[in-house]
Amino acid sequence: MNAFDPITDQRAFRDALGAYATGVTVVTTASAEGPIGITANSFASVSLDPPLVLWSPAKSSKRFKYFTGAKHFAIHVLDGHQQQLCNDFTRDKSAFEGLDWTTNANGVPLINGCLARFECSLDAEHDAGDHVIIVGRVIEAAARDGLPLLFQAGRFVSIKG
Repeated sequence: MNAFDPITDQRAFRDALGAYATGVTVVTTASAEGPIGITANSFASVSLDPPLVLWSPAKSSKRFKYFTGAKHFAIHVLDGHQQQLCNDFTRDKSAFEGLDWTTNANGVPLINGCLARFECSLDAEHDAGDHVIIVGRVIEAAARDGLPLLFQAGRFVSIKG
């Protein structure tokens, strides 16, 4: 294993982070412009009691303004067959056309057919370098059997079930 300085060698730091496979999510919220979504792999569980999860949007994202301070949002864990959904929300904040989706009581868009979904209210936000850590208090959660869409080393990978 080669050591490097993560401050001066950001490419090596990014490559090292890429060694860790992550699940892929789409985070959604309501806005004055309509439903908004963003692909994110910076999702993690925080606490069982109270039920808390987090995700971390980049401050440089054109969608950052929709999510920072959003009082309600939903995190959708994508199934292994939903790579196109991931790609669509990577390119377009309003990639809802043709999707099976509804809204919850808080107006948050909910995408149907995902592996899991966490409907959240904002619990806290923390500045974290070039990102913000958004902590959500889970109000509703749902899951089904299946295998997740994973991203590792700049590519999608799968688990053989």
